[in-house]
Amino acid sequence: MATLTDSRKRELRRELETVVSPGAVLSDPDELLVYESDGLTLFRALADFVVFPTSAEQVAAIVKLANRESLPFVARGAGTGLSGGCLPAEGGIVISLMRMNRILEIDYDNLLAVVEPGLVNLHLSWAVGPRGYYYAPDPSSQQACTIGGNIANNSGGPHTLKYGVTVNHILGLEVVMPDGEIVWLGGKTRESQGYDLTGVFVGSEGTFGIATKAIVRILRKPQAVKTVLAVFERIEQASGAVSAIIARGLVPAAVEMIDHLTIQAVEDAFGCGYPRDAAAALLVELDGLTVGMEAQAERISEACRDNGAREVRTARDEAERQLLWKGRKSAFGAYGRISPAYMVMDGVIPRTKLPYVLGRVNEIVATHGLRVGNVFHAGDGNLHPNILYDPRTPGEEARVVAAGAEIMKLCAAVGGSISGEHGIGLEKTDFMPFIFSATDLTFMQRLKSAFNPTGRCNPGKVFPTRKSCGEAGPVAYRPHPIEEKGLAQRF
Repeated sequence: MATLTDSRKRELRRELETVVSPGAVLSDPDELLVYESDGLTLFRALADFVVFPTSAEQVAAIVKLANRESLPFVARGAGTGLSGGCLPAEGGIVISLMRMNRILEIDYDNLLAVVEPGLVNLHLSWAVGPRGYYYAPDPSSQQACTIGGNIANNSGGPHTLKYGVTVNHILGLEVVMPDGEIVWLGGKTRESQGYDLTGVFVGSEGTFGIATKAIVRILRKPQAVKTVLAVFERIEQASGAVSAIIARGLVPAAVEMIDHLTIQAVEDAFGCGYPRDAAAALLVELDGLTVGMEAQAERISEACRDNGAREVRTARDEAERQLLWKGRKSAFGAYGRISPAYMVMDGVIPRTKLPYVLGRVNEIVATHGLRVGNVFHAGDGNLHPNILYDPRTPGEEARVVAAGAEIMKLCAAVGGSISGEHGIGLEKTDFMPFIFSATDLTFMQRLKSAFNPTGRCNPGKVFPTRKSCGEAGPVAYRPHPIEEKGLAQRF
């Protein structure tokens, strides 16, 4: 990477301003601090420039300038990511897409919309809502996160169980490639000829190029929605109820779980109606045709009662339903009332392993002298343990990182994965050997090189810095026998 002198930096700033505008380039250290981290504040890195383009052509020009100067570059949306994926790990240029936030086309007949990457996720549903439509992917940060960031990480959300993740709702993409060429992947039809390059690009975490337009699917709103709250004395009972619901052939739109610590934080912050003394609560949502909805809700209630629920109730109206969901979607923010900071994990496990894994997560975190709150997508086994800590306490951040590594190895050992929707970014690079062999990683790096041969597009992300299988930095971890067996079966 080229080292910029002060005079060369001033020259490049003037050149970047000719591409965008004088008010659309930042280079002063105080201004750059705003962009040194994303939602995961454990990682920080400073760019040389932050640039705000308003078109694909401007993005392409910035990329070509970066290549000419041998500068790395990375796209950034709202900065709500939780893996350090949009950080300028090696300096260079941050390309902020927040001013590219328009809805360019809505085609209700063909159930699609064309949008720019800086569009806030929820704003698309607001735009099409009056006509009875919505955009299905709903990350918990959907009031702030952008479509482009969702594409980078293949984001999910509470309704992933029924509707899938972002890739299931992207038809085509306009992309600025790492050399500055503008190309289209996919198009406006469900099936495109040739390789599914759209599917390859979604979830590549900004290492294959920069999406500048997206053709997305929109759906009709369901006729009816019912939200059921089930309250449990033990978290193992709530975990068992999740498997019982699916085993009865029911596929709710969402099955979310929150634990005791999280319930208390949410109730202190918002008063959403969760019982403060509960060990765990399940939020189960059904949507679809009105006919049969009551019968399905009753079968879900029975499954919860059969697994020990002390209380099961259905939201009486839309206001109560929205309040319950506010508690779930605002849980991360509510942790701010009980802890100065937290690190959100993003492991995935088989649903049947929920009771065992949640118990081990609590043990691991307690061993490191920390607290954890669990709020997660129980229906598809996507865990979000939130390790609470105080960055002002010497050594506490190191304990958080060590506990996180153990949790990731645990998820891998029981047959799961290290990320469901947050991505690998900087956070999990050294955890990749937990789930991939050396051959797997080499093949993926070859694919990355086909798109990004110079490595300047979002460098330092996804791939491990240590090559030996099973290592993840200076973490001493002795798995339980069941975990050792699970890891051995992978390699």
